[in-house]
Order: sequence, then structure tokens, then C-alpha cells
Amino acid sequence: MTPGLQHPPTVVQRPGMPSGARMPHQGAPMGPPGSPYMGSPAVRPGLAPAGMEPARKRAAPPPGQSQAQSQGQPVPTAPARSRSAKRRKMADKILPQRIRELVPESQAYMDLLAFERKLDQTIMRKRVDIQEALKRPMKQKRKLRLYISNTFNPAKPDAEDSDGSIASWELRVEGKLLDDPSKQKRKFSSFFKSLVIELDKDLYGPDNHLVEWHRTPTTQETDGFQVKRPGDLSVRCTLLLMLDYQPPQFKLDPRLARLLGLHTQSRSAIVQALWQYVKTNRLQDSHDKEYINGDKYFQQIFDCPRLKFSEIPQRLTALLLPPDPIVINHVISVDPSDQKKTACYDIDVEVEEPLKGQMSSFLLSTANQQEISALDSKIHETIESINQLKIQRDFMLSFSRDPKGYVQDLLRSQSRDLKVMTDVAGNPEEERRAEFYHQPWSQEAVSRYFYCKIQQRRQELEQSLVVRNT
Repeated sequence: MTPGLQHPPTVVQRPGMPSGARMPHQGAPMGPPGSPYMGSPAVRPGLAPAGMEPARKRAAPPPGQSQAQSQGQPVPTAPARSRSAKRRKMADKILPQRIRELVPESQAYMDLLAFERKLDQTIMRKRVDIQEALKRPMKQKRKLRLYISNTFNPAKPDAEDSDGSIASWELRVEGKLLDDPSKQKRKFSSFFKSLVIELDKDLYGPDNHLVEWHRTPTTQETDGFQVKRPGDLSVRCTLLLMLDYQPPQFKLDPRLARLLGLHTQSRSAIVQALWQYVKTNRLQDSHDKEYINGDKYFQQIFDCPRLKFSEIPQRLTALLLPPDPIVINHVISVDPSDQKKTACYDIDVEVEEPLKGQMSSFLLSTANQQEISALDSKIHETIESINQLKIQRDFMLSFSRDPKGYVQDLLRSQSRDLKVMTDVAGNPEEERRAEFYHQPWSQEAVSRYFYCKIQQRRQELEQSLVVRNT
């Protein structure tokens, strides 16, 4: 060991050691390798650790400014650092080849890691498929059972209030979905856009024979509708129910309905059916694909022999009508024997696919993310611990084979590292010895040094004399 070396040495790269790994010097505690100099780098005697880097001959960067900033190099932003950290974490989960050779059983872990990557790719692909599926309307046909009943309240001559002294009837319209698997039940009124009840005009006159309900943005949903009117005669009524289609649906013009085989459908489905008709009958222009050459049925409906397909949605507006309401004829009976009778009707309605809610909750679920992150962190720590143990093992093996050669290589390595870190020119170890200054060139070097000093002093005196004379 060199007598003048006061700083602890760094490890030399030896065969069988991973790249970039450092071994602790003799007597140092075994643990994660830190700075090779265990703190601040050594400073040569006579050099003050001020704001100037003596060996580099330039000012040190101010506090808070990194070396990369002081040298004009771009500094990575926070997203770039996070991405590099993520890539580093992914690489940290892989066992080095040397460890796999030492422990053949570790191949099972590598197989699990490969399976995890395939599983992550499959889950990501399925998430994208679910996101695309949620963009499209997911509806299913269900049966809505409608219950229509009425009660009759005969007049009571001895009643104190005016309501009891007049005979009246009450009509109830209610309903529910059959075999509804969803936990959250929909209100009956949420299926309809409007409800109109037409009573007998001869009994209630032209101004009081209509009972109307229309949906508004502030409508409160209800489980049914009730209509109460005075009267002691049976009344014929007509119920007009307009379903609330989502997305909105339209009734097709009779000619267009015969052409496409559709009666009531959404606008996008109608345009898709038209495009299918164009492709099936080869109506697209062979030279200009943007145009459609209509056949006789097409010309009758759109009233032109040739048109752009992009014009069809605009021309469809005149051919689409509001959908037909559901019409139910009912008799409000005041006969006591008919009071317990209830009329039932089944209506086809479209409801949201129950699976859609589960798909949305799957995309928004973060229940297992914390557990997965904790397990990933544990895996990274375990792999890091394995790497540290491998470094310690290599150190022990190298030192046990050739202790003297290992220490000498250690000192040479640290000497090279010290030169690189301090950026010192020359050989500081030789300059510390007196023999270095007894070489033949020393007299000439001293003469040159004094000559430079004399010239520097002469220039200072000349400048002071010029200033005094002026």
C-alpha cells in the first residue's frame, strides 16, 4: 500500500463482476455500495475547498444549480424522469444471467415474469376493447308490463266535505319491468317521453277531456300516474304513450321503409342501412366513389338521379317522422263488480345492457392497484437484495483467491478514479516526493517561473506610472 494515500480506495473491475458494481474495501461494513470515497472527495493539501474548483480552474456552480445546468446541458423534466424510473423498475425485476446460472431454480421466476407480461398485455388489450364497446349504445329488449286499473267513489249525501258528496272515479296507470336483474329499479315514468289520456268529449267537454304529461329537464320521476275526475258513469278513454328512445328513433317515410325494410329506427342505423343497400345494388359510381348513381327506387325517394353520399343525412330530415305512440283503449267502469279488475299490457322497451355498468366499473376500479404496487415494490427490493448478495459473494471469492493482487488492483483503480473525479493534470503521487524536483528540468522550470513573475511585476509598475502621469 502506498504510504501517502490517505483516502479509501475504489474497487477495480474484476472478471466475473457485474458492470458498474463496486466492492467495499477491506474493513468496510458489508452493505449497499455508496460513494467510493465515503463522503466528500479528498482535497489535496494547500487547496481550499472554496467556490472555485482549483483543479478545473473554473467557478463552481451556484447552490441549487446542477452540473448539467452549469455546463449548458439539457436537464430532464419530471415526466421524463418518471418514464425513465418506470423503465428502470421494469428492468430491475429481471434477474441477471450470472445469478440464473448459479441458481437454476430461478428460471421458474423468469417464467412467471414472462407470464405476467403476457397477462398485462392481454388486460390492456381487453381494456381498449371495453372502451370501444362503451362508445356504442348497448341496449337489450325487455318487457314492460303496464297495469291499468280504476276505483269508483259513490256520492255520500251525509258527507261534510264537498269531495265526498260528489261521485268520482280514479284511474291509475302503473308498470314494472319483468325479470329485472338490476338492483336499482327504474321509475315507471322514465320509460316515456309523454303520456296523454283522452276522455269522452261528450261527457267532459272539448276543454276538459285531455290529461297530458310531458317530460321536461326538471321532471321528477314517478312510479305511476293517477287521474281523478267527478262522474258516476262509465267512461271510454284512450291512452297515448310515447316511449323515450335513447338514442332518438324516427319513423321512416313509407317509401323508404319499404326500400330498407325498417319501420322505426335511429338515424345512424338508417344511414347504415342505406349504405348497405348501395353496396348490395352496386350504386356507387365506379369512377368517382363519392357519388351514388340511384336506381328507380332511389330516385323516387330522393328525387334526383345522382347525389353525393355525404348529402344523404341532410336529405333524410324530410323523410323522418316522429315515432308512432302506443295506443291503448280502456273503459273506466263504475260498476262495483268490476272494481277489482286490472288490465295488463306488455310493451317492448329498450334498456341499458347490465353488463355496461360492470364494464364501466371495471375501467374505473382502482381497488387492486395499491396491492399490485406494494407487491411490485417488494419484488424490486428482493431483486436488489439478491444483487447485493451477489456483489458480496463476488467480493469474497475474489479476495479469497488472491488477497495481495486484489488489494493492489484496488489501489490502482482508486488512483485512476481520483484523477477522473478531481480532473487533476499530472501525477499527484510523484509530485508529493522530493525526488520529483531533483530532475534536470527543475532549474529551467524555476528560471521560467521567476521570469514570468518579473514580467508580471514590470507590467504592474508600468501601468501605475502611466496612471500617475495622467
